[in-house]
This record gives sequence, structure tokens and C-alpha cells, in this order.
Amino acid sequence: MTQSQQSHRKDEHVFLAEKYFQSVAHAGFDQVRLLHRALPETTMAAVDLKPDLPFNWQWPIYINAMTGGSPQTGKLNAQLGQLAQALGVAIASGSQSVALRDPQLVPTFATLRDHDPNGFILANVGAGHHATAAEAAVAMLKANALEIHLNAAQEVVMPEGDRDFMWQANIKSIIATSQVPIVVKEVGNGFIREDLQSLQQLGVQFVDVGGRGGTNFATIENARRSGHDFAYLQDWGQTTVESLLEARGLGLTMLATGGVRSPLDVVKALRLGAHAVGMSGLVLHHLIQTGYEATLAYFQNFLHQLRQLYALLGVTNWQELQEAPIVLSADLEHYRQARGLPGI
Repeated sequence: MTQSQQSHRKDEHVFLAEKYFQSVAHAGFDQVRLLHRALPETTMAAVDLKPDLPFNWQWPIYINAMTGGSPQTGKLNAQLGQLAQALGVAIASGSQSVALRDPQLVPTFATLRDHDPNGFILANVGAGHHATAAEAAVAMLKANALEIHLNAAQEVVMPEGDRDFMWQANIKSIIATSQVPIVVKEVGNGFIREDLQSLQQLGVQFVDVGGRGGTNFATIENARRSGHDFAYLQDWGQTTVESLLEARGLGLTMLATGGVRSPLDVVKALRLGAHAVGMSGLVLHHLIQTGYEATLAYFQNFLHQLRQLYALLGVTNWQELQEAPIVLSADLEHYRQARGLPGI
């Protein structure tokens, strides 16, 4: 694939991600109910939102992987880096595979670091890459951590996609040689417990569930196909909430992305065991539709509302949140029992 073709594909991804963005997602959060406390006995000033993570993160949200690889997406990455710095949140790069193949595309990713010089940045490579490529991706961004993404469904639907999904040896090798923490993430189809346990055996400590309900790369890649013959995969995978239930009790440090649309979704994900919550589609949508300044104001208010919701629930930190009363819908409870998953 030529540089021009690679850049065009990256631009297509952004266009189609926005085209298929839904203000009301179906990630399972509507099936989770946090119970109101009429006597919260707390104050907003007492709330500590700092996540329970071995990273120096101020907030329990971060901007997750999106883009890079073309002049247009490079401009978006510059804005995303600027946004991350202004908010004080961590940010993950989009897949750097194209820049590893074509050094001329490196600036479209490195602009993240240029605009967020002191922030926490996660580099990003696919699980098909070896340790040397992972090291190069980290060096490209002077990254603080590395995301290894799992995207089998996307690759199957993508006409030019990979057909080799023998990934575990690569993941193990990257972990063994990496100088930065490793986060293994799905790109929108979630996890089942068996795969999470396999990752644990490889030495993985941090997992981003990347559940169904947000940006759907199977749908995006199907839109790029002339026959559109993979439309039936639109609902493939486990939702973000189902994936968090699959992870409970394993001892992994879980991050949650996929279909997060509100501060309440964030708090629900945190209550289900996520240590931090990432957003991609929502950030991209606001940048494209409202511009940088309005997006910054929106997410500043978003962070403020997280503090308000903690106080409303009568909790002051993540540990206390884990005891907040919660009810699952009948369908979600049936899923949990059918899979033999721990209670909440």
C-alpha cells in the first residue's frame, strides 16, 4: 500500500467514525443503575478523583486512541494533544503502524508530544508487531506507556487486512523487553474471561476492555467494501459493561472504553471495576462539530460533573465507590449468571 493509500484510509476512518457516531450508545450502561442516596453525608470538596493506578494521572478519564497517518489526521492529533495538556488527562495515540512503515508520516503522530510535552502519552501498535516495532513506537512519541491493540474483527472485514492472528508470542515478547507499562486493548469488540486469563498468563497487568457500543471498526471497514457484505457483524462482540463483568475478580487493572457518552457512564464503569475510563468517539465528535475551544469547555464541565456524581453517591474516592449500591438489569444479570461470573 502506497503512502497516499495509507493516508486516504486514515482520513476515511475519521470520516466514517463521525458518520456513524451515535449520541446514544449501546454499550450496556443503560442496563446498570446506581442507586440514589438521599443522605449522601459527603461534600464535593472531600472528593478525590485521582484514579487507583500506578501512573501519575490526575483524573479517571483519558483520551483514547484515534488517529494519525495523514496531513488531516495530523492536524487532529495536534488538537488532541493540546486538549490533553489543557485538561491534564492522559492520551493514547492512534495506531502507529503506518508511521513505522513510512517515516514521512511520523510527524502526524509526534505532534501529540509536541503539543503535550509533559503529559502522559500511550504509544500504540497492533499485536501483529514484534518487540522492535513496539520500541520504535514508544520512542517516536517519547511515550510513557504502550497500547497493544487487538482488532481481529476489523482485520477480517478490512479488504487489505491481516489474516494471521497468532499474537500471543508477540505480546509476551513485547512485555519481556518493554521499558514502559503495557496496556492490551480491544478496539471495540470486548473480551471474554478466557481471553483475559490468557493475557494474564502472558504477564499482562493492564487491559482496556474496548467493548462493543462505541466506535465500530467492523462497521467502518464494511463501509469501505464495495459489497458491504459484513453488515451482520455490526453487533459482534461483548459490550463494554459485559466485558467489565467478565473481568471481575481476576486481579487485572482494567481500563474501560467503548460507548462512553456521559459522566454517569464513567461512574458506572468505575463502579464495575474499571480503574479509568477512555473516550475516543465522543472527543472526536465534539472537535469536529464544535471546534477546540467548545470541546475544551465541554470536557472541563465533564470533569466537574464527575466530582458532583461522586458526592451525590456519598463516596469520596474509587475505593468507596466500589461499595455504592448498584442494580443490574434482568438481561445483564442473566448474562452474568450464564457465564458464571462473580457478583457485584
